[in-house]
Amino acid sequence: MRISDIIYETDDSVDEAKATRKYCLRPKKDMSASGLSSCKAQGFVPRETGKSQKVGSERVKLDGKKLKSTKYGGPVSPTRTG
Repeated sequence: MRISDIIYETDDSVDEAKATRKYCLRPKKDMSASGLSSCKAQGFVPRETGKSQKVGSERVKLDGKKLKSTKYGGPVSPTRTG
């Protein structure tokens, strides 16, 4: 077995863990950065950004809104929100 075989084996078995609703209810200062971003992507925590995106034909400011990312069935593109 080569090292590259081991690396490719572990990459396939690693899945991203979603933060639970219960985890997202705790204060932001007690969450990890990864957990906080997962909560924002799932729409459980309001976003804190000055950016806006087009949702349909309108431009919507994302600051303070609980909008899901496209991965979870929402309108927000995860690559453009910062």
